Amino acid sequence: MTPRELPADPKPQDAGDSESGLGGSPSASRFEAFRELAQARARGEMVFLPRHLTGHERRRHVRQTIREDHETRIANKDEEAIAKFEKLHKSVFSFFRGTCLLFYRDMAGEDAWMPTVLALGDVHPENFGVMPSVDNVPIFGPNDFDESFYAPFTWDLKRGATAFMVGSAVEGGKGRKKQRKIAASFVTGYLETMEQLAADSSEQHQQMRQDNAPKLIRKLIEDSLEDRSHWLARKYHDEYSWGFRADDEHVPITHRVPEFQNALERFIENFGVDIPDRAGELKVKDVCKRLGQGTASPGLPRYYLKVEGPRQDGTDDIIIEFKHARRSALDGLTPPGEYVVDGDAGRISHAQGVLLVGGDRFYGAAEVDGVAFMVRERAPFRNDIDLDDLSGKQWKTYAEICGRSLANSHALSDEAGLIDRDIEPDILAATGPRELFVDDIVAFADDAAQRVRADHEHFRADHEMGAFRFVDKVFR
Repeated sequence: MTPRELPADPKPQDAGDSESGLGGSPSASRFEAFRELAQARARGEMVFLPRHLTGHERRRHVRQTIREDHETRIANKDEEAIAKFEKLHKSVFSFFRGTCLLFYRDMAGEDAWMPTVLALGDVHPENFGVMPSVDNVPIFGPNDFDESFYAPFTWDLKRGATAFMVGSAVEGGKGRKKQRKIAASFVTGYLETMEQLAADSSEQHQQMRQDNAPKLIRKLIEDSLEDRSHWLARKYHDEYSWGFRADDEHVPITHRVPEFQNALERFIENFGVDIPDRAGELKVKDVCKRLGQGTASPGLPRYYLKVEGPRQDGTDDIIIEFKHARRSALDGLTPPGEYVVDGDAGRISHAQGVLLVGGDRFYGAAEVDGVAFMVRERAPFRNDIDLDDLSGKQWKTYAEICGRSLANSHALSDEAGLIDRDIEPDILAATGPRELFVDDIVAFADDAAQRVRADHEHFRADHEMGAFRFVDKVFR
């Protein structure tokens, strides 16, 4: 495949788009072309990657990839998709977060010889945070599994190191030298924890809570604590404390309560969820459509269910989220492997169950109108780090903590995951000399971060000329 063939190799879409897997489309898709590219590279063939493109050819590749990744939303002229592109236009860090497919197409087939883990897929500073545990206790860890996929462990490290470089520049105002040190702290934290886990196999007991968290995370957990009744009144309740209030984030769709009641009950049965007393009789009081949440997902269906609590007065209701599940950006780009989880919602649910110790008991997968959704609980103590407030030292500390958290998640791949061998020794053997491995990952991240900035300029120019109001069509 030549440089000119790579960015303009449209094929009829017949495997479902990356938006939803909802079926065929007249839009141009390069999914199969990139699958073949990844397979060739994994076999050791010398192939031309999109990251080798320069100038206008790279700009066209960026445009086509983003159009393809959002084709359903663009074709539907979705207002949230328009708002997403505006957000990506304003910030290079938002652009990085919202263009996962673009990032991984530059890595097609990479590191095929490296040990495979259940990867998070979209590692960045704001995809770690506080969330409810199975016991409704606030814990800290990875909190987004949408892009999860079985892949070489280095894929998470490369995206994470790049994310910390871009994030610390945009949100922290750090120069290139400090960016590299922050990224190195992330990788070093990962390796040190992997060495510890290889020695004591304690990954199944590593849950970061208020009582055992580092100072920075303990403060984050403390700041997240809020009385449930206050939280419900502040964010969700209408004037009667019964249904959802209508605002620019929540659109009540009360007429669909019976439909989502049935979906919730099927989910509980299919996943064998042990219903806690705080869920009362599992009665869905109201349903709303949630708008404008996230960086990658605006425009994709997302619903909140209000489940009546035992007091039946609105002060202890539970909020259950149904979030549309889309195909992972890593699908078709990783080296071919034997570890496959069927269904996008099932894949996401599998990842949460494997990668997080004692996570949300309501996490799972459901189907509504033939569309797959991942399910989870919203809680008063969901919270993410405020990157703007981190000092230079705290950036390094936080990067190290996230690296350690990622290592623990990867180590769980051979526990509840599909990996059938002890993964920690393999990872440590694959890294070789620590200093060299850290330098390699940081060098990759440095190059990738510069590419992200250049891609963002391409995107901004195209966006200002209306490029993302249309999808690429196949006319032959």
